Amino acid sequence: MSAQSRTEIALITGASAGIGRAFAQQLAPRCKGMILIGRDADKLASVVAELEHADLSITSLALDLTSTEGLTRVMEAIRQKGPVTMLVNNAGFATHGRFAESDLDIEMAMVNLHCNATLALCRAALPYMKDEGRGVVINVSSVGSFFPVKYSAVYGASKTFLNMFSQALQQEVQADGIRVQCLCPSYTRSDFSSREPLAALDQSKVADELWWNAKDIVAVSLAQLDAEEHAVMCLPDDHNRVLAQRGISAQAAGLA
Repeated sequence: MSAQSRTEIALITGASAGIGRAFAQQLAPRCKGMILIGRDADKLASVVAELEHADLSITSLALDLTSTEGLTRVMEAIRQKGPVTMLVNNAGFATHGRFAESDLDIEMAMVNLHCNATLALCRAALPYMKDEGRGVVINVSSVGSFFPVKYSAVYGASKTFLNMFSQALQQEVQADGIRVQCLCPSYTRSDFSSREPLAALDQSKVADELWWNAKDIVAVSLAQLDAEEHAVMCLPDDHNRVLAQRGISAQAAGLA
């Protein structure tokens, strides 16, 4: 099944910037409708203005997915504006610092966004995909999910949850014609890495070959979905796949 030929309505969270915006840009020619979710109303409006044309219906919702109200509004949009045939769970953020000195409310909000919101939106969209006999779910994780991430403990752990959930979910829905992808970007040049919670991170210490841009990350994701051979875990290149394998091997070696 080709994602390119079968996409009709796509729902993208975190669509106002970075990887989410790149997904919106590259999926627009494939869609008859899009539901775009973001926290920044002005940035989201800019994306809508960029993509709007006569053949594309766009619903945009500026809201916070860590709130019950925000999540309820998106689930209602799935019911009213669907059936959603592609769900991109991209919204996310990170923190940097010692967990014992962190703001617990912020750390728990991160878990709510990465894990709970993903679960809720998958649960809302999947029955419609099953009825259609097709669909795509993309859960945006991170290369950092393969390692214990010192000073970003909750971020790495929440992304590891997405890895395991995505792989198990694919086993459950494969017979229904639904593809699940867990996209694991490397360091991505976007406003994600320039936000205030990451101010303490010295980005100059990150090797140049680990940096990608959002446009190329999304191109890799969609190319894999269009391929006949589908792998749930999607990493941007061989270098990052080697890093992930090393992380998995190191964890296995640490088993008692």
